[in-house]
Amino acid sequence: MATYRLNRDSDLIDNPSPRCACMLVLDTSASMFGEPMRELNAGVQSFIAAIQEDDMAACSVELGVITAGGHVTEQLPFTTAMNISQCRQFTASGMTPLGEAMELALDRLDARTAAYRQAGVAYYQPWLVVISDGVPTDAWERVAARSRALAQQRKTVVIPVGVEEADLEALSAFSSRPAKRLDGLKFREFFQWLSASMSRVSASASTTEQVRLPPTDSWDSI
Repeated sequence: MATYRLNRDSDLIDNPSPRCACMLVLDTSASMFGEPMRELNAGVQSFIAAIQEDDMAACSVELGVITAGGHVTEQLPFTTAMNISQCRQFTASGMTPLGEAMELALDRLDARTAAYRQAGVAYYQPWLVVISDGVPTDAWERVAARSRALAQQRKTVVIPVGVEEADLEALSAFSSRPAKRLDGLKFREFFQWLSASMSRVSASASTTEQVRLPPTDSWDSI
């Protein structure tokens, strides 16, 4: 973990590209065991590969990954996509401490945007993607209100995604937009959409303009 931290701090000096922080909060609880976890792992790997193939996005997108399965783990501290050599394979276990995971994610986003400002690096509105197949098993209402407020104030783009029997009402509480349910286990389709969105954001001429994102009909059922 310390190696990633050293690289990302020096990278703010060496790489002048505007940044777009993208935090993934992933439900890796026991209910994700088997095919859902295999598809999730494959989707995340394809997302990283797609970002790295886009030269502009590879320099601009900073990815972080936090998992909630039994306990909360910061799998990947914010790292510029071009500097990611690998991402761990996630395993399924335990309950779903999604509230704690989202709290950590928001704290990390706050710290990262503060680092951008301190270094004088321009940045786009950060993204927070939360994917779950169930309902949080810890206290989550307070952090949901915090997340929703940031989304309403357009300080963070919060994308809640439900898998299979996920509680969409609970997931929707984290954002100003309703949670969308994947059609089956279309993780790869979702991450293709996400990588295309990141490419559009990083290619935009201004960090303050609204970016027209790709349609979501390739991955959702709504």
